[in-house]
Amino acid sequence: MRRLKSVVLVALGAALLTGCGPKAGEPAKVAGGPAAVDGAVLSAEGDGSNWAAVGYNYNEQRFSPLATINEANVGQLGIAWFADLPDVRGQEATPVVMDGVLYLSTAWSKVFAYEAATGKPLWSYDPEVPKETLVKACCDAVNRGIALWKGRVYVGTLDGRLVALDAATGKPAWSVQTTDPATKLTITGAPRIVKDMVIIGNGGADMGARGYVTAYDAASGTKKWRFYTVPNPSGAADGEASDSILKTARASWSENGMWKQTGGGGTVWDAIVYDPALDQLYLGVGNGSPWNYQLRSESKGDNLFVGSIVALKPETGAYIWHYQETPGDSWDFTSTQPIILADITVGGQPRKALLHAPKNGFFFVIDRATGKPISIDPYVAGVNWAKGYDANHRPIVNPDAEWGKTGGGFIGAPGAMGAHSWHPMSFSPKTGLVYLPVNIAGFPYHGPMSAEDDVLKPRGFNVGMNWGSGVMPRDPAIIKATVAATKGALVAWDPVARKEAWRIDYATPWNGGTLATAGNLVFQGSAMGEFRAIAADSGRPVWSLPVQSGVLAAPSTFAVKGEQYVAFTTSRGGVWALAPGKVAGAYNRLPAIPRLIVLKIGGTAKLPPAPPQETVALDPPPSTGSKAQIARGLNLFARYCSLCHGDSAVSGGLNPDLRHSGTLADKDTWKAIVIDGALKEAGMVNFDEAMSIEDSDAIRLYVIDQANWDKANPDVGG
Repeated sequence: MRRLKSVVLVALGAALLTGCGPKAGEPAKVAGGPAAVDGAVLSAEGDGSNWAAVGYNYNEQRFSPLATINEANVGQLGIAWFADLPDVRGQEATPVVMDGVLYLSTAWSKVFAYEAATGKPLWSYDPEVPKETLVKACCDAVNRGIALWKGRVYVGTLDGRLVALDAATGKPAWSVQTTDPATKLTITGAPRIVKDMVIIGNGGADMGARGYVTAYDAASGTKKWRFYTVPNPSGAADGEASDSILKTARASWSENGMWKQTGGGGTVWDAIVYDPALDQLYLGVGNGSPWNYQLRSESKGDNLFVGSIVALKPETGAYIWHYQETPGDSWDFTSTQPIILADITVGGQPRKALLHAPKNGFFFVIDRATGKPISIDPYVAGVNWAKGYDANHRPIVNPDAEWGKTGGGFIGAPGAMGAHSWHPMSFSPKTGLVYLPVNIAGFPYHGPMSAEDDVLKPRGFNVGMNWGSGVMPRDPAIIKATVAATKGALVAWDPVARKEAWRIDYATPWNGGTLATAGNLVFQGSAMGEFRAIAADSGRPVWSLPVQSGVLAAPSTFAVKGEQYVAFTTSRGGVWALAPGKVAGAYNRLPAIPRLIVLKIGGTAKLPPAPPQETVALDPPPSTGSKAQIARGLNLFARYCSLCHGDSAVSGGLNPDLRHSGTLADKDTWKAIVIDGALKEAGMVNFDEAMSIEDSDAIRLYVIDQANWDKANPDVGG
């Protein structure tokens, strides 16, 4: 039975407690509040009192017309209230607010409701996602937000469910399993609601999956349509909306290749945007599975719709157009980064534009009516996978970047983390600028070095590369240089002038998403524990607040009784806290404090003292493994363990640092955990299907050896 704590929201619940209740399958009839959220609300600019969807409204510009908090008085901002959240994982959701009630989804797909002005808890919902689901997730147990519609709250869960909750009480109205539990599909993105249909995608391409988007009836949970973003590897029709484009899509894949085992990827794990002006639904499609284009499809075909924007008819899911930003993607260059819709003037002509900054480092301005690019420009320096785009809007790929075909190594810039990841950007119609969180980080791609690298495994990443070759080498100079070169920035991009207007450089990537307001402000959180306000027109920093922990997600703003508030979450998480090891450096030494913070002018609340951060000295057993065992253990650790326990076994703190494990000296206990699944209920599943007992022990011997090297070299991180 699901655990559910709820306190009836008096103002909204009174309508439910009088007269007859709603009929089965109908949303609750409540006056005001979430019942008022419909297509008209989400199509309107509004007065800023509410933040009715994760991106504010259907255009997802994350711009608020509120200006009560502005450049002149932002220095008076203080904390109105805060609420500690239960799980020390990444927090990636933007708070949604309607008529004085704030709704927030958190790690493990939990949902909380508060009085927006006071922080009074109203209800909470825990879908009780099994902890072993974490092994399917590429990048933490995160959730990016809820959707409101006619008296209900909708959330996707990590284990693939879509759940409708009563907005007044948090009680489930219906739940539907959108994925086959036997697959590696998960849900971390926010649902979108269009014409009484809830639209949801999924993730899992890095593990081996075939992506799709499904529409469900908002009242009953009945499936309405499904669009597969990769054709059926068998060549057969699916009996779904995507069949109308099956022939074209199938022709873009080879007749052979590993995609027939993995499913091809193309998961839509975040960007889904509805265009009310043109009545079109846009999907941002993810990477190929495996990443390696040579293994996936023999380096043949564009592999539709990997790395694409796809436009559909919302009522039926029928195909309208597509534009592929990264044909034949071989670098994990997803196009699932947030999409913004804006009306801009280009060359003296008004254009209905789609603004997009995917992982691949190029900023796209696309005509929403036709799907044809208006402009394509690099938004970061040093892009080396392509020299630009030709007259047919196709990338001019650097031959050295085709690492799967050459079988050699390639240091990609940007790398797999992307020049822009999931962190939302915003757009101000007042300045005409897009405020874009940028990552400056390379990534070592290397073709398979053994036949085993080509094999689809039931656990861990299946990307078709040699993970061991990408592990940080044991060279202090290289480690220090890599750390120094890994940075971030906030870039104000002018989509009309096609250039950077201003930028703020940061010492680390993975800084929070942005919010723009009519008060000439851009709000953004720092990976290193600050929340900031910047003048939107000039880039001048005007205010900051230490908040003890990293800020990943984009904030929202709203008003209650004429008073403006700004809401955001803190914590550490996602891939930057899990995988980069030594490169993440100081970021991973920052406390991971999951918390919701709400600000207002004159706020006086104080955060409790941050927990002390203790450094425990490494004390591993002596290294006894042979060179061959340690080398094998390194490659196995990199493929199966590094995503959760960090590159070079340096953990980011969310998961145990295995270099400190008391089981290192105990081969039998190590085997009981890794092979037998002794800690399955804590999320550490068994890997007996992916490796042998000898393999697991090779990992143990590698970790011991790495711990001894780190102990002897304490000045190079970790």
